[in-house]
Amino acid sequence: MPPRRARSERVTLLDVAHVLGISAITVSRALREPGKVSEPLRAKILCQVERMGYVPDLAARALASRHNGIIGVLAPALTNHAFLGIMSGIEERLRDTDLRIQYANTNHDPDQEYRQVKLFLSQHPAGILLTGLQDQRVSDLLARAPCPVVQIVDINLMPSGIAVGINHREAAETATRHLLACGYHRIGLIGGSRDLRAQRRHEGYAVAMQEAGLYDPGLVVTEHKQTSVQLGCDLFKRLLATAPDVDAVFCQNDDLALGALFEAQRAGLRVPEDFGICGYNDLEFATCAEPRLTTIRVPRFEMGYRSADLLVRAINDECLPRRVVELSFSLIQRGSTRPIA
Repeated sequence: MPPRRARSERVTLLDVAHVLGISAITVSRALREPGKVSEPLRAKILCQVERMGYVPDLAARALASRHNGIIGVLAPALTNHAFLGIMSGIEERLRDTDLRIQYANTNHDPDQEYRQVKLFLSQHPAGILLTGLQDQRVSDLLARAPCPVVQIVDINLMPSGIAVGINHREAAETATRHLLACGYHRIGLIGGSRDLRAQRRHEGYAVAMQEAGLYDPGLVVTEHKQTSVQLGCDLFKRLLATAPDVDAVFCQNDDLALGALFEAQRAGLRVPEDFGICGYNDLEFATCAEPRLTTIRVPRFEMGYRSADLLVRAINDECLPRRVVELSFSLIQRGSTRPIA
């Protein structure tokens, strides 16, 4: 048996191997490449690892290999409900790998985004996954990054690297055209964040309204803040105050749409008869509202899963079938908009 060690001393791979009477390489292989070790031996090794409390030394691993085994995930807002679905997809894909996740929150601040990317790169990460890109300094950093980088983006921006996304402008056009098809004419827009995806949704709304000859900049009310139900209430009240004849609203996400719904009901507007509301993302509460929210369904879990899968393949130097993956969106019509005749 190995000598008793002080509480502060770390159990090593060699300690586990010594107890089992096998090589440290075999223990390492069982943990990192389980397919190369027989199932009975791997079970025995895992049992001993658990018993001894062995934890891999990521710093040592980083020195011995080209990376530290960490995936850096950069998000504009970790508290955003829409991002939770993306997180679930990322974590599901990485669950059975030897890679671990480190999240960083930028709060839509370009300076924070730049700082966090620099910090990630200084740690020799296995890879970086970005769910928003706002700053040219970040693009320059990533172009020189020694690790694979995958971006979740608006696919219409023609990313040059590895990317997964949807066409947010087209999705917003679809939402706005749906409201027009329902017979609404004075259609407003409320929005919060000014990130690229929000900008593309604004553009899609404007294109559809201009094509219909109904675009009015006075129907657009936005504020550069973290979106929330409360912000939806506030923006909707401002929209009604400046354009009392507005008869529908496209909201840049479902949080805002739920706030708009609450405020419309407080104002005595019948939804969908007098007023139509369309959200974006198809969050869980969209089906619980009364009436249920019409919205754009975004494949958030798949987006996270596919982006993490591409990153794992790139880390393993696999040939990628596609470097840019475009996912589809869909309009989900529910009770917050009139039936189309």
